[in-house]
Amino acid sequence: MARIWVDADACPVVIREILFRAAGRTATETTLVANQAVRVPPSRYIRSLQVSAGFDVADNEIVQRCAAGDLVITSDIPLAAEVIDKGAEALNARGERYTKANIRARLNMRDFMDTLRSSGVQTGGPPALSQADRKAFADQLDRWLAKCRN
Repeated sequence: MARIWVDADACPVVIREILFRAAGRTATETTLVANQAVRVPPSRYIRSLQVSAGFDVADNEIVQRCAAGDLVITSDIPLAAEVIDKGAEALNARGERYTKANIRARLNMRDFMDTLRSSGVQTGGPPALSQADRKAFADQLDRWLAKCRN
């Protein structure tokens, strides 16, 4: 059965709570990977995996452990690109799916924004997670879970 992997270092608490409810409801193994301790509710389907601190250590662990058909929750576009290459699916906290069709454009935009920031341009951060974002995430998660059951 497909599993859910969560890049937990930057995953909003409200998104974790949606994932916890879904994991329990659908008996889907869900693992939160972070380089610090992450609290998870007692459940046979939910676990936390703490990795050592360091650049991309959690990302590398997710890439190593995920398999085709799994779902990875991340806002890290390079991580999404790597798991898509392995045949997994990727979804961010705003409910946006990363796919083979859109990941290269997302990587290019990310690199462009990095270049702007490194040249001193203030680009600002992403807006706060809205109720519409949470609903979009829950809807995409439900679609993936329904597809896995069929």
